[in-house]
Amino acid sequence: MRICLYCGSNTGSDPAFADAARRLGTALGSRGIGLVYGGGSVGLMGLAADAALAAGGEVIGVITEQLMGAEVGHQGLTSMEVVPSMHDRKARMCDLADGFVVLPGGFGTVDEFAEMLTWNQLGIVAKPVVLLDVNGFWEPLLAWMDRAVDAGFVRSAHRVLAQRAVSVDGAIAIATSPVPRTPHKWLDRDAAPPNR
Repeated sequence: MRICLYCGSNTGSDPAFADAARRLGTALGSRGIGLVYGGGSVGLMGLAADAALAAGGEVIGVITEQLMGAEVGHQGLTSMEVVPSMHDRKARMCDLADGFVVLPGGFGTVDEFAEMLTWNQLGIVAKPVVLLDVNGFWEPLLAWMDRAVDAGFVRSAHRVLAQRAVSVDGAIAIATSPVPRTPHKWLDRDAAPPNR
């Protein structure tokens, strides 16, 4: 069992973010759950990786050639895979993981989260995705998702794919459970009259 972590390459302004990253890494390592992540030595990424390693866990990094060249790659992982592009990176991280936990982060974190959510929505994968909502960081994004449901762009059945936890234990429990079953995504197709 491996969990992929999406999170910031900075530590953020709230010390609770760094604390959550360390606690998640420690919990994964001590439970024998492998950590897959973006391979960085910096930010929340590096803190989680270091904590998992210190707890005796397997940590697999997947990083692009460009980021490795910028010297942000972690040098002490169980294994590191260097790939040509961000697209390759996200696909490989998905291949290696059974579930996904999302800690606070910026554009890249949201990009990774949204792509995995979309892949689940389209049936490309069936892997659980959970936002670890540290001090309400993800509340505005969750509110937008609810608005997208109300506005007719997302099925309520797909809204549940973006699961939420407020504790490390809760996030791990969700990320290691089966993903909710959902129908196809096309609301308009269901509303259209049958072909005559």
